[in-house]
Amino acid sequence: MSHSKSAFQFELKDNGVGVITIDVPGESQNTLKKEFVAEINDLLNSLEQLDVKGLVLISGKASSFVAGADISMLSDINEASDAEDLAKQGQAIFNRLEKLNIPSVAAINGSCLGGGLELAMACHQRVCTDSSKTKLGLPEVQLGVLPGSGGTQRMPRLTGIATALDLMLTGKQLNAKRAQKAGLVDEVVPVANLQLAAEKRVLNMAKAGHWRKSSDEPSVSWKGAMSASGAQKLALESNSFGRKIIFDKARKTVKGKTKGNYPAPFKIIECIEMGMEHGFEKGLEIEARYFGELVVTPVARQLMNIFFATTELKKDKGVESDVEPKPVKRVGVLGGGLMGAGIAYVSIDKAGKQVRLKDVSTDGVNNALKYSWSLIKKKMKRKQYSKIEAMKVQSRLTGGTDYKGFKQVDLVIEAVFEDLSLKHQMIKDVEQHCDSDTVFATNTSSIPIADIAKASKRPEQVIGLHYFSPVEKMPLLEIIKTEKTSDEVIAQCVAFGKEQGKTVIVVNDGAGFYVNRILAPYMNEAGRMVAKGVPIDTIDKALVQAGFPVGAMTLLDEVGIDVATKVAPILQDAFGERMEPPAMFDKLKEDDRKGRKNGKGFYRYDDDSKGKREVDESIYQLLGITRDHSVKADEIVERCLLMMVNEAARCLDEGIIRSARDGDIGAIFGIGFPPFEGGPFRYMDARGIQTIVERLSFYEKQEGERFKPAEILTRMSEQEKSFYE
Repeated sequence: MSHSKSAFQFELKDNGVGVITIDVPGESQNTLKKEFVAEINDLLNSLEQLDVKGLVLISGKASSFVAGADISMLSDINEASDAEDLAKQGQAIFNRLEKLNIPSVAAINGSCLGGGLELAMACHQRVCTDSSKTKLGLPEVQLGVLPGSGGTQRMPRLTGIATALDLMLTGKQLNAKRAQKAGLVDEVVPVANLQLAAEKRVLNMAKAGHWRKSSDEPSVSWKGAMSASGAQKLALESNSFGRKIIFDKARKTVKGKTKGNYPAPFKIIECIEMGMEHGFEKGLEIEARYFGELVVTPVARQLMNIFFATTELKKDKGVESDVEPKPVKRVGVLGGGLMGAGIAYVSIDKAGKQVRLKDVSTDGVNNALKYSWSLIKKKMKRKQYSKIEAMKVQSRLTGGTDYKGFKQVDLVIEAVFEDLSLKHQMIKDVEQHCDSDTVFATNTSSIPIADIAKASKRPEQVIGLHYFSPVEKMPLLEIIKTEKTSDEVIAQCVAFGKEQGKTVIVVNDGAGFYVNRILAPYMNEAGRMVAKGVPIDTIDKALVQAGFPVGAMTLLDEVGIDVATKVAPILQDAFGERMEPPAMFDKLKEDDRKGRKNGKGFYRYDDDSKGKREVDESIYQLLGITRDHSVKADEIVERCLLMMVNEAARCLDEGIIRSARDGDIGAIFGIGFPPFEGGPFRYMDARGIQTIVERLSFYEKQEGERFKPAEILTRMSEQEKSFYE
């Protein structure tokens, strides 16, 4: 019955259980494709002719059950009606599977996401392995769409409404234990027992002669109802009035978080509400319709573009040549401050390396050890680590105030103060105390790497690894190469960055590299508007509304006004007056305003209020500013964004970044450029290069030279070109 090319193989076992093995030929992960519809229907047709007691669905891949639908299939769709048809086909197949007159169990090992989880939920029970690779979730919202094969209807009936909303609106993925607690899986077993446990469950259901379908209306008690919070949820969810409270609260939360820039979360809430109030069939109908509408929105297009770009980057070695990167086994970190501690932590935790940390004081070393232990403890609390695993991870980090233990390290990452002579000293120390092929990486955020490398006997082994703060949260790693850095070293650091769980872009050396260089003119522009009297919170509100995670002035307070004033002159030296910081920075410095760290900045930090931060009104007197409320939000956003994208275009023209793709990913993951806009280059393409040049020229007349369109933009506008042809 099995034909070699099919992704679905069927085997009837002696105990009467039929096993369907999903194994998409020639791919590392199983994804669901359009052409499988006919294959699965044929398979189900032939099943009805056989004497089968029940079904087990299992994957032939080592670490994925089904990772979801094939995204390129979605991005190729141009008509909402085509996407709606696709959803209806998926729904019909999963309904058919669920309505078979035999019981079925999904045996899950590895990623079970999106359409993969929708398939599993259409089975009558689910067993999963306790492997760390096992993850369950419906991440469709991250692509700007919603689960379109019954997911919005089956999940709330399995987990309750509140849990389903949380999972679908965030796209978060659960490990085995949490998935079981949520009611998504019935049993967690070791990998070796997976198929056995699944077959046992199938035979038990077959013997009992009845089983629950996940499309059934929830019986009064779903898992978790025994706890107080569970009972409270149940009281709300079991009646229409209570459910209305839940859905209204969800809408309010989503509006606060997305500022209305993302349509998918609202549609998800509506699908669940429709299904819970008017039944499963009605729910499916609206799910398919909304799925169709969302797939063709500009937001979904841009989020899919980001998905493809990050997938490509995972395969990118960072160099054109075919060097094989040497593995990094042991890492040295210099400096136990916030950055050093964060770098040490992601190296022992995500990357699983041995790390030796050096600081000038024992306090610095202890601080770093404490920092990593506090993060590991959080993971223990979330049941991601047992106590033994936690101790094992922490034991990979050791430290001291000298270079003991540095002889064996493959890579040293320096995270000391931004002082060139200090960094030169570090290079000399490392070359004296480490092996001759140890790579020296600097985490500087502003000093050109070539200047740092001048102190080295082996400049080909010097590279910049620019992490963002806080290191354990920020997804980007910007790797900076000089003209002398060897391909081997670049490839080695790119591979290491990926092991730390980072999205990595490789850029060429130059003042501010890429991310800080495009951030500076954006921040300066916001600062200039403050100096002209635009209220601080008006600027921040406008930028957050436009999709940035925080406003520019809040960001200045967070980063530290003192840090910004250190970086500013370096950029001004390199690029002249367009990077000139607003004069008010000097006054802030004189007033010892460093921002959050010393409790004095644009906002007030003296109160313990958990609510919104208030602007520190005294700043207006200090700067001699009269407030001017006439500048509209659109203009604030446009001016800041134009300064940023214009600089991004220059970076591409000068070869600082390797491609528009790297520029977009760097801006989104490094500074929170609004993801639904797709990054600076996608943003310029979407508005049209000619429009961008027109708007820059308009502000150039009004505001001056700093808005002069980059040469590359003028050229492209004349030739009617775009960055992504």
